[in-house]
Amino acid sequence: MPPILPAPPPPPELSYVGPASYAPPSYEPVMAPPMPRSAQIMKSIRDAVAQVFVGQDEVLYQVQAALLAGGHVLLEGKPGLGKTHLVLALAQTFGASFRRIQFTPDLMPSDVTGHTLYDLGSQSFRVRHGPVFTQLLLADEINRAPAKTQSALLEVMQEAQVTIDGETHTLAAPFMTFATQNPIEQEGTYPLPEAQLDRFLLKVVIDYPQAEQEVWIVKAASSIAGGRGLNAASVQRICSTDDILQAQQEAAGVQAVESVVNYAVNLTRATRSNGAIALGAGTRGAISLVRVAKAYALLDGRHYITPADVKRAALPVLRHRITLAPEVSISGQSVDQVLESVIRSVEAPRQ
Repeated sequence: MPPILPAPPPPPELSYVGPASYAPPSYEPVMAPPMPRSAQIMKSIRDAVAQVFVGQDEVLYQVQAALLAGGHVLLEGKPGLGKTHLVLALAQTFGASFRRIQFTPDLMPSDVTGHTLYDLGSQSFRVRHGPVFTQLLLADEINRAPAKTQSALLEVMQEAQVTIDGETHTLAAPFMTFATQNPIEQEGTYPLPEAQLDRFLLKVVIDYPQAEQEVWIVKAASSIAGGRGLNAASVQRICSTDDILQAQQEAAGVQAVESVVNYAVNLTRATRSNGAIALGAGTRGAISLVRVAKAYALLDGRHYITPADVKRAALPVLRHRITLAPEVSISGQSVDQVLESVIRSVEAPRQ
């Protein structure tokens, strides 16, 4: 477990100082409304995964929001930061089926979705399911494969179904794709097509952990032979897939008032009129902002979204949906820096 910090000292006791004939009024304690069961389940999942995926609290929060919103996640970061470990641990917490595809330049679309083959024993054709027939799919290093193979995931990510030789096969719910991506500057990578990028609800960037956390990770991982001290298989199962489906229904039912929805739309539209952005986000970007804001609200135990939820969702939702102008890219400005200026330029509703 991460190092335990000493508990803060208790606040000093305050006593009333004033005339003896007066005593301060007493009030009945106001009980906070109970946290929804789904929010409690998500907190337990977060705590369980954090035992083996250390120092990435915001990343884990964003991944849980995507799970609640029923969306897909593009994970980007340097090799060795625990992207695969995160997905394995998450699948363990609710007993989801899990499969992994290692994308390589020679991978074919049929290697992803499956194909038909002739069975000599039965003298008939039968369908051989590909690795997409699962609940949590890890597409590892997706930008190592060319666009033709990447596009094999378009239908399955949008419709949760696969068509093989004209026959449609529906996948078991909940279905979620995690795609890891190496930074595009690395050798041997292909840029993802815009249509493929738009299918991802969030693009989550994983950075290096803090020094103290990295020391703890190194000690824990090297405590068992083979560097397997942080084993995702040891993560406790918290709930079932039915609980996740119920939580998704609750997230979709979170209230979104018109002023906050308008704020999400205005943020998205602002990316289309900013001079630093050559290609702004489409309507799916605004829809995704509201979906993720609802998930954030449920994770915080609320039944309504706020402008702060939308603002918090803006970077992971929009960073992969815009293209910077060439002169801005050359200047060294990052997508996140440009988006932060867009967010500051749009006035949030007061409520």
